[in-house]
Amino acid sequence: MDIIPSQEMNWDGWKALFQGYSHIVLVANSDEVNISDLTSRLPETTLFIFFNKVYKVLNEPFLRPALLVTRSGTLGSNLVKSGKVSKVLQYFDRSSFLGIVNLAIGEREKFSPASEFGDVEVRHLDLTAVFSSFYPPASIPTSGFALAFWLAQLQPDIQVTLAGFSSKRSERYQVLDVHDWTFEQVVLRLMYRRGEIDILGRQRMNPYAELSAHFPQYSPVEVALTANEVLAERLVNLSSWVDKLMHVTRILRFIDRTYRRFKPATRNERKWAALESQQDPSRPVADRN
Repeated sequence: MDIIPSQEMNWDGWKALFQGYSHIVLVANSDEVNISDLTSRLPETTLFIFFNKVYKVLNEPFLRPALLVTRSGTLGSNLVKSGKVSKVLQYFDRSSFLGIVNLAIGEREKFSPASEFGDVEVRHLDLTAVFSSFYPPASIPTSGFALAFWLAQLQPDIQVTLAGFSSKRSERYQVLDVHDWTFEQVVLRLMYRRGEIDILGRQRMNPYAELSAHFPQYSPVEVALTANEVLAERLVNLSSWVDKLMHVTRILRFIDRTYRRFKPATRNERKWAALESQQDPSRPVADRN
């Protein structure tokens, strides 16, 4: 599959940026990430790539070579929109910090001008064409998945490693349903088991794929069909419990909806709602959802 790099920086420019690094580690904002352990196990020739609100995983300035990726929405970079650019930049040592990558994936995602990020080098990366042909059209790729897929093909001689990308919801951080987490995990595990990327904390062996080797009387097709049967039964059982929980919590959900309806909009919410209404006149200014 051909990879089309950003118009702002050509193929050779991106390859030159990563030249000289033996490892590239994508660090998710996850409870599973331990920065001290991560940096101790990786060589000095490692480039660390962080995402958006890095204070979720960093509690002091990061001294190793690093890039910060900020995803765009319909009105530009999410970091710019939330006004947190200066806050996150405090967590990087400027002598080893390579700057910000403003990432867009999709026709509706717009870049923010470099001037809105302050006195830091900014690169724009549009990966829309990379995923438009095969990613499920009802969803949009996560930034981590998109970069892992793109980097593994852009720089096959560099070890691309994922840290904390489990697609699990934690007590602090949610997973957004605009992404197809199942599809992404399937692709990432296939790449991992072919040696195209590394995933920390993941076993390379697939125990279901090994069943036919241990029990030759069962074909791979029988194993797959039986696994699907068991999974389907578990999902049906789970759905019945979800229905019960929805029934039990109906009063709480009614209270929550009522509270959200009458909660006054914040200054930033009014500001961005007004800007969005200018771009889409059919959208009411008061619509904050």
